[in-house]
Amino acid sequence: MPTTVLTRGPVQAAERSPAPDLARGFMLLLIAIANTPFYLWGREMNPGASHPLDGSAADKVADFLIITLVDLRTYPMFAFLFGYGMMQLYNRQVASGTSDAAATRLLQKRNWLLLAFGAVHAALLWMGDVLGAYGLAGLLVVWLFFKAKDVTLIVWTWVFGAVLAAVTALAVIGAYFTAQIPADDAEAQAIAADFAPTTDSMATTSYLDSVVERLGYWATGTVVQGVLMLVVPMMLLLAFWAGRRRILENPGEHLPLLRRVAVVGITVGWLGPLPSALDHIGAIGVPDHAAWVFWVVQIFTGFFGGLGYVALFGLIGHRIAQRRTGAPSRNLLVTDGPFAGAVQAVGKRSLTSYLLQSVLCAPILAAWGFGLGEHLTSWSMLLFAVLVWALTVAFAVWQERTGRRGPAEVLLRRLVYGRPVQAPVQT
Repeated sequence: MPTTVLTRGPVQAAERSPAPDLARGFMLLLIAIANTPFYLWGREMNPGASHPLDGSAADKVADFLIITLVDLRTYPMFAFLFGYGMMQLYNRQVASGTSDAAATRLLQKRNWLLLAFGAVHAALLWMGDVLGAYGLAGLLVVWLFFKAKDVTLIVWTWVFGAVLAAVTALAVIGAYFTAQIPADDAEAQAIAADFAPTTDSMATTSYLDSVVERLGYWATGTVVQGVLMLVVPMMLLLAFWAGRRRILENPGEHLPLLRRVAVVGITVGWLGPLPSALDHIGAIGVPDHAAWVFWVVQIFTGFFGGLGYVALFGLIGHRIAQRRTGAPSRNLLVTDGPFAGAVQAVGKRSLTSYLLQSVLCAPILAAWGFGLGEHLTSWSMLLFAVLVWALTVAFAVWQERTGRRGPAEVLLRRLVYGRPVQAPVQT
């Protein structure tokens, strides 16, 4: 039997780079915002965007900003950071003497556990869980590509990207012809209904019934979002390539690349959703039964937006690292300032903070809980999301000050690594 002995444990505080944790911490705010429309149950939703059709001027402004800046941009970024973290984990294990096979098995064990965490998360609280999608994609991509050459990673990223671009082009053409169907035609109405987002698990008053609804939605979403949409596999492949070059650990050595990716990625990522946002607020008119094309365009341009956000936080992380003087303190709030340190504290506990969002949202907003989601609107829900994120920041800062790890991270690490690794005695 091949050995599975690990020669070191999880990453230590002094080994962490600011850029990935900054990105994770801030993106958790955007994830909270992106999830909010699905808690607004009991109203008609736009089939081309996950937002209510009715609303005040303030609601429309909130929807416009979320569609343009947030929707389908956060999960690609987290996919990249997830893949980058896998390469960091692998590199640390191999550098410390763990065998290549044992380090790879460790990655796959972690991916299986994330899939299990996602299933439990979905069953208990949140139908839109992404942990399962990352875990499933991680299992497949590590199996197929983790040991591949750099050129292979890049070629397959281009192949997947070309497929997604072709699907997007065909969708735009198909939507044009779909729009020619009379709006009162039964077929047209059926098309619109098929693409309208569902909030069924939020609207049911029975918690047990909501579990069934959530798990059904999650199982489909895990396969579609994690594999079939291609964005997560593409991000993982690029993350493996970037992780081998330690781009986010040493952003100062890759500034031209990071700047180009940030500018191009964010530009495409913000321009791509504009037609959907303009249609949602009524500035342009696209028939509801053709609005499904906006989902496809959002997926394609979301890849660029997510990559641009990663590069942007790489640049910000470089600036923060430059301000550090002397030996790094164990306290991020001291070395990097209160705001940057607080955001990094959340990023260090991203799994805990992500799950905590659902704990703070679902029981309060869902019909099986207090049912507040029926009474909020887009702008008030946006404020609620910011408040939820702020509470996770406060929790993470308290843990950082007291030297504690996030409870979800502790559990995952214990399941992945077993008993803590003891340092060898020096003689």
